[in-house]
Order: sequence, then structure tokens, then C-alpha cells
Amino acid sequence: MEQPLADRIRPQTLDEVVGQRHLLAPGALLRRFIDGGSNANMIFYGPSGVGKTTVANIIAQRTKRPLYRLNATNASTQDIRDIMADIGTIVAPNGVLLYLDEIQYFNKRQQQSLLEFMENGKITLIASTTENPYFCVFNALLSRSTVFEFKALTAADVSPAVERGLAILAGESHLPLRWEEGVVDYIASACGGDVRKALNALEFLYEAAEVRDGTLTITLSDAYSATQRSAMRYDREGDNHYDLLSALQKSIRGSDPDAAVHYLAKLLVAGDLLSPCRRLLVIAAEDIGLAYPMAIPIVKACVDSALQIGLPEARLPLADAAILLATAPKSNTGHNAIIAAMQDVESGRTGDVPRHLQNVHADSAGSGPHEGYKYPHVFPRRWVVQQYLPDAVKDAVYYEYGDNKTEQAAKRYWDEIKGLE
Repeated sequence: MEQPLADRIRPQTLDEVVGQRHLLAPGALLRRFIDGGSNANMIFYGPSGVGKTTVANIIAQRTKRPLYRLNATNASTQDIRDIMADIGTIVAPNGVLLYLDEIQYFNKRQQQSLLEFMENGKITLIASTTENPYFCVFNALLSRSTVFEFKALTAADVSPAVERGLAILAGESHLPLRWEEGVVDYIASACGGDVRKALNALEFLYEAAEVRDGTLTITLSDAYSATQRSAMRYDREGDNHYDLLSALQKSIRGSDPDAAVHYLAKLLVAGDLLSPCRRLLVIAAEDIGLAYPMAIPIVKACVDSALQIGLPEARLPLADAAILLATAPKSNTGHNAIIAAMQDVESGRTGDVPRHLQNVHADSAGSGPHEGYKYPHVFPRRWVVQQYLPDAVKDAVYYEYGDNKTEQAAKRYWDEIKGLE
């Protein structure tokens, strides 16, 4: 079976690797380490198709140890035992270099089975993962490894790889091969920074190319059809899911409606309706809050409408909600108040409910008038001095008025009534 184009074009030197200049440019830390021919346990973290496996292969070429490969999605503990059995034999007298792809799929016991051999230097581990290693790799293994983050590639990074792929295909083709202007740029930009995805799309286009006047022709319209939605990176259980929700909230908190609808669109295009609905409800209370209290019922109405009508029309009320929240005044005073109060409660800094607030007729049960509950509605302007907090925290201040118009109006009102002005 013929190798896929992505494998045939795989770089053999660090200079051929696209992107990752922060790691691989001359003088960069990882580049110096690899050029020095040293061995160390490493974890490569980043999205798929950005060069993690390629760099591991190049490192393997520079080591004198035999290279073993495992993919944690289908490897077992027995596979690890088989590798360990080779250590110290004629097959691997000085140990092995183990490349473990998708390490996040190994459980704790499987990861721990590597520790002894990593400790004595018999195994040099290079593991790769698309998930945050600080969440999916156990501490004992992390402490013996150096983590390098591989960044998503830009279209400018991917374009040279697409051009090399076209050159290879043109050399292999039994007919002259041409491609319309814009094909390279479109494929590079439409595949979400994933070189493998871009090259797979290119190979598909080559296999399906039309013959026009004796020439194979890759058209821009075909490129568009072959790469629709390819730029999406989305895993509902993975980091990218939470990154998008975080970006949505931070964009709204930063009052950027354009960024807000962009991240909302990425979630909706991926078919995720429930997650943005829940997050928009949270944002309305956490980030807008008392600066514009009506945001909460308005967003609730938008979310209810979206859930009732479903996708694709649900995008309309959700876009309204996102833009409303992004352009609304901001206040997190309610968020701060409840967090501070809960910290006191959880640390035990609380006490009994004051007698006059308990669910009894304190006026008759108390020993003096100072113990009776004062009903604010019978006092001028419906307020009276009275202790409401438990004795242990009677002077605690959890809520601080925000500097927005709504909360400042409330502050002026109560300062006047309470005689604080």
C-alpha cells in the first residue's frame, strides 16, 4: 500500500519542520538540545498535525538507541513489558528510546510501569499529547520529564508544506499537473493549522482532479468542497472545548462583541448548543451582574428561545445575548461578595443566627426590648439600625458597590438613608 502523502513528505531535518520557531529556530532551547545529541525524557504538548511526531522521529535518528513506538489508544501493559524485556539484550543493550503517542489514554498504572526504567535511564521517553499534560500525565512521570508546548500553525507556516506536496505529486503524476491560483493559500488556511489534514486534503484533490486538455487540474472550487469545516478543532471532552468557552467569557468580559460572536460561532458550528447556553447564563450573573440586572432575565429568555427552536436558528437569540452582554456595563461585585462569604463559612468563621432573626417570636421570647426584631417597614424610609450578621462576623463587608451607574445610584440612595454622606 502506498504511503500517504503526509508520510512521504515528512521532514527529515529540523530546518524542514514548518512552524515551531520558538522551539526549533537556531539557538532555541530544544534545538540546542537536539543538536547536542543528548537524551532526556520529554513531553510534547499541542494540537494534532503540528510536528510533534516529526520532531520525535528526528530525535530518534540522532540517538544510538533503538526506537520503539506505541500509541496509547491501543497499546497495553503487555506491550510495555515486551519493550522492557528487550532492555539489556543484544537488541537494546544500552536501553531504548520510546515514543509514546497520545499518552493521555494511558491510565495511572500504565504510566507508572515506565517509572523504574526512566529512573535508571534504560528508557528515554518522548511522549506526545493533545491534552494539557498537567491534567492527564501523573506527577511522578511529569517530574522526570520536560514539557515542550507545540503551537498551532498559521496558514503561512502550512503553505510551504502544501507547495512541497504539490511538487511531489507533480513529479509522480502520469499527466501534467496544474492548480488554479489561490489553491495553495486556501488549503493552507482552511485546515486549521494541521499540516496532516492539509496534505490529506491535497492528496484527495489530486486523486479526484479533472483532466482538462490532457492536464490534471486542481480547482479552487474543488478545494473549497474538500476542506469545508476542516478548520474546526473541537473535542467536546477535550481542552479545546473549554478553551472556546473560556475565550467566549473573556471576550464578553472584555467588552469585545466581535470576538464574542466569533467564539460563539465556533461552538455552534461544531454543533454544541448546550454549552454556550449555560456559559452565557453564567456570564450574565458573574460579569454583568448588578451593573445591568436586566441582563439576567433577557439572557434567560434568549437561551430558552434557543433551546426551544434548536440549531441552526438558535444562533440568532444566542448572538443577541452575546452581543448584549459584551456591550453591557460590567460588574462582578455579586460574584466577589458570594465568594468572600463562602470562604468565611467554609473556614468556620461564622456563628449562630442572631436571636432576633430566628424563626421565633423574639419580641416575646427575649428578656429585653434590645433582643426583639425591628420590622423595617414600620420605620421611616423603611430602614433601621440592626445587626444581621452572626456575632463572629458582625463587621464583615462582603459587598462593595461597583463604579457603574446602577450600583452607584443604589449607593447614593442608601448612604443618604443611613446617614453616611
